[in-house]
Amino acid sequence: MNPMEEVRIAKATVNIGVGEGGEALVRAEKLLNSMTNQKSVRTRSKVTNPEFGIRKGLAIGCKVTLRGEKADKVIKMVLDGIGNKLKSSQFDNQGNVSFGIEEHIDIPGMRYDPDIGIYGMNVSITFEKPGYRIKKRKIQRKSIPAKHKVTPEETMDFMKEKFGIKIK
Repeated sequence: MNPMEEVRIAKATVNIGVGEGGEALVRAEKLLNSMTNQKSVRTRSKVTNPEFGIRKGLAIGCKVTLRGEKADKVIKMVLDGIGNKLKSSQFDNQGNVSFGIEEHIDIPGMRYDPDIGIYGMNVSITFEKPGYRIKKRKIQRKSIPAKHKVTPEETMDFMKEKFGIKIK
């Protein structure tokens, strides 16, 4: 196989949406930091919604972006928590995959801590092929040709081989 056509993980993003600031958000950040060994970043609301008591710019969640071996380790850990099963509807047209886990204590090795509580989280995995830098570079930026884009089928095959998942 051509090495330029090999699919790889560009990044994995783990997100916890708390819906409010304060103590709950601090506990969610502490959970993400301990789970990934990386500092989390707060996510802010884009709109004001008086029904939920949310103002624009208010911190309502946190996320961590992982790359390389850290991403592989966390993806494997979270996939074990959901039984290594994904639905084909969780793969988008660009070949990326997103899934959620309802309670972090479902992940093997994670224990319930009364100081933190129980949180659910979303995991989004972005895939790319070598050569995707042309889309992001500053000089001579170009678009990715259609034949070089990652397809959902390629992503499914990659996930089956690397992480041993089953697709429903």
